Amino acid sequence: MTLSLDYAALSDVGRVRRNNEDSAYAGPHLLLLADGMGGAAAGEVASAAAVQVIRRLDTATIGGEDMIEALAGAVHRANERLSELVEEDPEREGMGSTVTALMFDGQQLGLAHLGDSRAYRMRDGLLYQLSHDHTFVQSLVDEGRISQEEAFTHPHRNLILRVLDGRPDSDPDLQILDVQAGDRLMLCSDGLPDYVAAEVIAASMADGTPDSVVVELITHALEAGSNDNITCVVADVVETAPASGSTPQLVGAAAELAQGGTGRGEATTLVPGGSNSGGSGGRGGSLDPEELRYAPRPPKRFPWARRIAAVVIVLALIGGAGWLGYRWTQDQYYVGTDGDYVAIYQGVDAAIPGISLTKVYEKQAQLQVDKLPTYNRQQVENNIEADDLAGARTIVSELQRTADECAKKVKPTTKPSTTPSKPATSAPTSAPTLSPSGTPSSPGGEANPDDCDGVK
Repeated sequence: MTLSLDYAALSDVGRVRRNNEDSAYAGPHLLLLADGMGGAAAGEVASAAAVQVIRRLDTATIGGEDMIEALAGAVHRANERLSELVEEDPEREGMGSTVTALMFDGQQLGLAHLGDSRAYRMRDGLLYQLSHDHTFVQSLVDEGRISQEEAFTHPHRNLILRVLDGRPDSDPDLQILDVQAGDRLMLCSDGLPDYVAAEVIAASMADGTPDSVVVELITHALEAGSNDNITCVVADVVETAPASGSTPQLVGAAAELAQGGTGRGEATTLVPGGSNSGGSGGRGGSLDPEELRYAPRPPKRFPWARRIAAVVIVLALIGGAGWLGYRWTQDQYYVGTDGDYVAIYQGVDAAIPGISLTKVYEKQAQLQVDKLPTYNRQQVENNIEADDLAGARTIVSELQRTADECAKKVKPTTKPSTTPSKPATSAPTSAPTLSPSGTPSSPGGEANPDDCDGVK
């Protein structure tokens, strides 16, 4: 059996505030409420942006567990949209919005919730709160430090701990809920439950049509002295065609900023007495309680200066790391070739565009590369690493000794003889090698003058 929603939405600016920062949407497959706050005239921008993004879920093509993924994705897209709006106008830094959404597929509900707006369900005459407040006082209740009755009158009951604000950690609560014919659903901003007792809300929800219920609830809030915007969305789960039809309703800031809105939602202040009369415009002689809702994350001042400072710090860290790296390279030494001669190099044999990491430190004008045996010459041409400058000079000294020994070897020391002689038998020889410290050596510690192949 496929069920339908018979819905109504209404928003009132209240008796104190100049602007309505609440936005709400009601459609055949989606009930949605957002309460904006913070920033310079940006609360209404935040809530309207959130609603305009998430309202795209009002479709019959998504159902079951897929509603959870769809809701999570839509909330994240709305969060990214708020981040873009702050980038466009830094004066909006600090704005945010609650989000409470019920997605309906005809058989189940998908709930997404972030902040202190609320979702309720009335079933069999009993009222249940479906959402969990992300507030400071609710955390005290959860920890058993105060009672629910004490939370209702706590001076910091509006202090929000989680909200949609453009930051990457704005993840909503998500769950699938059962639904049945006869259920009555209600979404509301905190302007209602902060001033009207749960018993009064339950009594209003028990009778009447969705249209009459939203009017009655907002009237109760105004009569209780609510100094906030008040928005309600009420929907009945029915088996017949809904009396409200299938035209979506958009109310509050979203309707005002949409330049006409959709359907009946164009009117946002429909309750008698719900105008600005009775208040001085929202601030009065003391700090507006709405300004305190962001106490855990106060609006930032001078956002561009902060960003420039952050960039400078990052560049300084990168520059410092680069300088330390460069200084390390200049403490390294190796032996290589400089033209026809052996040379000691300072640095490392590596190339970075625009930066030279190596240079000739000492050129050995008395030690030519071609005076070295083939094995040692190849080592020098491929560079011989040294532990430090002293180690590099030791390598050069050993190479010089090898070159001197080979120079003596290649000079004739005896006259040719015409007397045949038997070939002498000599022990096998081995080419000079480098000791573990990198210096050339041969068996016995001395250069072997018999291993001077390739010397010119």
